[in-house]
Amino acid sequence: MSLIKSLAKETAVYGVSNILNRLLNYIIVTPYLTRVFDNDQGEYGIHGLMYAFSALLLVMLTYGMETAFFRFGHRTEDRPNAFSTACISLLASTLGFVVLLLLFSSDIAAMLTSADDGIYVIYFTFIIAFDVLVAIPFARLRLENRPILFAFLKVINILVNAGMLLFFLELCPVLISHDYGAIEAIYDPSRKLDYVFIANLIASAVTLMLLLPTYFRIKLRFDWVLWKRMFRYAFPLIIVGITGMFSQLADRYLLKEWLPGSLDENLIQLGIYNACIKIAVLMNLFTQAFKFAAEPFFFRHADREDSRLIYARVGQAFALVGSLAMLGILLYLDLVQYLIAPSFRGGLNIVPLLLLAYLFLGIYYSFSIWYKLTDQTKFGAYISTAGAILVLVLNYLLIPRIGYMGSAWASLACFAFMTVVSYLVGQRYYPVPYPIGKMIFYILSALGVYGLSLWLRPDVLWQILLVNTGLMVGYLGIVVWMERKAFKAILGGKQV
Repeated sequence: MSLIKSLAKETAVYGVSNILNRLLNYIIVTPYLTRVFDNDQGEYGIHGLMYAFSALLLVMLTYGMETAFFRFGHRTEDRPNAFSTACISLLASTLGFVVLLLLFSSDIAAMLTSADDGIYVIYFTFIIAFDVLVAIPFARLRLENRPILFAFLKVINILVNAGMLLFFLELCPVLISHDYGAIEAIYDPSRKLDYVFIANLIASAVTLMLLLPTYFRIKLRFDWVLWKRMFRYAFPLIIVGITGMFSQLADRYLLKEWLPGSLDENLIQLGIYNACIKIAVLMNLFTQAFKFAAEPFFFRHADREDSRLIYARVGQAFALVGSLAMLGILLYLDLVQYLIAPSFRGGLNIVPLLLLAYLFLGIYYSFSIWYKLTDQTKFGAYISTAGAILVLVLNYLLIPRIGYMGSAWASLACFAFMTVVSYLVGQRYYPVPYPIGKMIFYILSALGVYGLSLWLRPDVLWQILLVNTGLMVGYLGIVVWMERKAFKAILGGKQV
């Protein structure tokens, strides 16, 4: 079997649960919540802000240990020691984190929204803690090719979350209306957002409980020498992770601060932006699934003589499939928009920019593997820090002038910049023969087809879909004809 075909299967196996997790979230949770908060878009803005805050903290608290575990535990004989050391390290640091956030929850809430929202910080303190404690066990499942258990746990998490949402926001009001007074002890209809976060907290707790046997089975051994090696390797990745999350999520906070309206008006705009991002993140699902499968794949094949050729083919394959995914979402945006409530659809004009931004982010993940393989993770810190500064500057300049469109342009500029710089620097230290011309063609031609669809756009929905389907089929035909030899080799099992 070709290695590209193998990676595709690994992406399907290890990424499908992540995709299913997110898709269930976007098919069930996002449409539901945008309708629950249809008349209170500011509340949904707070929702997006808190999740951006939690994503940033999650990166800080795992501090690159997942990648360090791949680096120092990819050999079977080294894995138990690396696993135990990483788990104990995260357990100790997480306990300290919980204490600090509980002590300063009101102060943190005041910086995010209002001091009165301190309870939200408490919810997320435990959500993040539970998610950190399952990070290394999930990484081990990926490394050991245990997809069934991995997928089961991921899907259980989202199903529990969705089930608890329906319990709190649908069943509890019904029970109260039928005079089940006991429910009033646990449910306050004026605090819907609390129950959204509590549902997530319960889901994270269930996932941790299901993975607790993993901790009980390990031999508790903390290798101080190994930990120092892992931490030295991972430390620049902390900066990579923090600045990367900043580049992806800071716009939520910056919009609240730099939009010219009042706080309530800004939160409404943030709610619209946050809802439309959910559509663009459909592209990011593919990007994250690729990263999920590709990182251990790259480490496993690093010792092959033809490893660089393999990495080049992987980069080309991602650019091709990513362009197809981007074009598919754009051509069928008239249908995809129904994932969010009508009052949030005024921000759909940011979707094309963010889809392209996430495509560049995926290509960056492919290009940036060089600094992880060569133990030069400091370069990742330099590049991601420069990207974060660019995001900050562009948001500052653009938000007051063009609102949340400025944040979308800032994201696109940031990820395109990081992709180009990572490629140029990587070619100096770890040259990989990426077919850059073809990769650029895939992206530009996909954008050209989308532009043609806008030019040809009829007035009736079924006609729009008919024209766009024809354009999609035409684009697919051109790509398959161009890459017919590569497709034939992959399907035939040749090593490409």
